[in-house]
Amino acid sequence: MRDHLSASTELPDFLATAGGLSLEGRKRLIAQALVLMESNFVHLPLKRAMHGIDPIQRLKLVRHRLDRATPATMGPEFAFHREMIDIFTSVRDLHTNYLLPDPFRGRVAFLPFDVEEYFDADGTPRYVASHFVQGFTHSHFKPGVEVLTWNGNPIERAVEVTADLHAGSNADARHARGLDGLTIRSLTRAMPPDAMWVDVGYVDLNGTDRETRQEWIVSPALPINNGVDPDIANLNASCLGLDIEADAVQRAKLMLFAPKAVEELAKPKQVTVKMAAQGAEVPTLMPSTFRARSATTTSGEFGIIRIFTFNVNDPGVFIDEFIRLVELLPQNGLIVDVRGNGGGHIHASEGLLQTMTPSEVTPEPTQFISTPLNTDICARHNGNPVGIELGPWEESLRESVETGSVYSRGFSITPHDFANARGQQYHGPVVLITDARCYSATDIFAAGFQDHRIGHILGVDGNTGAGGANVWTHSLLKQLLELPPPTDPETPFEDLPNNSGLRVAIRRTLRVNEQAGTPLEDLGVKPGFRHALTREDLLSSNVDLINRAGEILTGMKTYGLTASVADTAEGQRVSVTTLGLDRLDFYIDGRPFSSHDVGEGTHAIDISSGGALLRLDGFDNGLLAASRRIVL
Repeated sequence: MRDHLSASTELPDFLATAGGLSLEGRKRLIAQALVLMESNFVHLPLKRAMHGIDPIQRLKLVRHRLDRATPATMGPEFAFHREMIDIFTSVRDLHTNYLLPDPFRGRVAFLPFDVEEYFDADGTPRYVASHFVQGFTHSHFKPGVEVLTWNGNPIERAVEVTADLHAGSNADARHARGLDGLTIRSLTRAMPPDAMWVDVGYVDLNGTDRETRQEWIVSPALPINNGVDPDIANLNASCLGLDIEADAVQRAKLMLFAPKAVEELAKPKQVTVKMAAQGAEVPTLMPSTFRARSATTTSGEFGIIRIFTFNVNDPGVFIDEFIRLVELLPQNGLIVDVRGNGGGHIHASEGLLQTMTPSEVTPEPTQFISTPLNTDICARHNGNPVGIELGPWEESLRESVETGSVYSRGFSITPHDFANARGQQYHGPVVLITDARCYSATDIFAAGFQDHRIGHILGVDGNTGAGGANVWTHSLLKQLLELPPPTDPETPFEDLPNNSGLRVAIRRTLRVNEQAGTPLEDLGVKPGFRHALTREDLLSSNVDLINRAGEILTGMKTYGLTASVADTAEGQRVSVTTLGLDRLDFYIDGRPFSSHDVGEGTHAIDISSGGALLRLDGFDNGLLAASRRIVL
């Protein structure tokens, strides 16, 4: 990490390297942005209605000015970038982005500390400097000091101003992004700060009012480990639901405040096979993705697993590692914490739901907006010629010409079989912790968790980020009209200049079960329980938050269902241990075999041989409460 950060520069030195986007390059960016907005952006009708915006007209106005300009009169490049970012921010969709060209792309601007928010008992928000870059020293500015002012503005107002620079689709999401943006900004999606430094007014640990000046630094972003390349035309890239800004901020915090954890990522990992001791952490094969431990709370000992990202190349490996970890945690209650998770592979997020519920999982259906360009793309990839199957959407897109439908019919991105292949693995009660930084595939995960009634949701904010879409890059869209060869002669997509980029929400997601048909975008997932973060949460590893989750778990019923199979002379004998169940139904290869009334304890039941898969469904007063699968 020391070598990585050695490439950092002060903001003025970095800005001196910027520039070089020609007039022709600006015109091409505008033209390509119009293609995406007019023909691919699935949320355009919703955003126009909810936010009263017209990004297409604004882009046309910029194009009009550029058509009349010359290289001498086209204006500063920074002004062009700001206007483009402002247009894309206006749609309040963190999937739909203008990505800055070199040298901004792949850089992060930061101050050497983090600011977090907590609340007094009366609900008054407070702001503290909670983490500092390793090696930072100051006689008074230390972890735990309360921040009062920011460049002379009250800290609350500074957060509001910064929030306006971000595209969060609800108030909670914008506030969370505004707080992050005070000290960390991904220059791939956001312009550098206007000020070269920040004057911070604070109260030190002794109660004395003080002020310090901290300068902005620009560094290369931490590379993504084992994440999906969104610009390669394959299945993984087509299944992404990721907020790249949240992902970049999370990686920046890891780089700045946990450098030892980054170094650990490169070391060989040992598989743990023993149950976690009280309060102990379970080593994981995927340390940038999971953190699992046994948590001691005021209500007892529970398992807690933090999921930092769903951005993985192999969703099956991701799910298998989750299963391995939770099997080594206490089985009487599980806390799943997805705060700050910007999403990733939609198969990973929806495929994980099955491990915590006995019920069949229904993946969320998704829709394209009905346009000729989307119809051409789906028709070209009907039959899976390059690994991206879009055939199910083609017929309804063609029908929309006659019916006037705004959207195609809905089909899931995650295959139904994949979402149910492993079945339930954890049988205890589960609490999911969310915040307003949860976005995209994490929104989809939280929605599925709620729609399938897996457990309770405990939110530190009043909503998730409300990002309900699959996102494709301009590069992927361009390739979909080039592959398989030959290239579509009428393709509207052209190469973008200077390594700039565009992304667009391409397929919107809809809720299932009781909320079937409700869009996830802008509405998000509202938690059933709320917890306002305390000072102790920020400075003592979320102690009050975890205790609150433990309290909720104690009010939920615990079930247990374990089984093993042994061969006998007559066939096979199943030894089953149950907790909280009064009936067991046996299925062999999907067909009913027998049903037994049971109590708590261990039961031996004989079955005939010849099947390949045994499924046990456990009931409590007629309600399906637990399920277990065994390969015979």
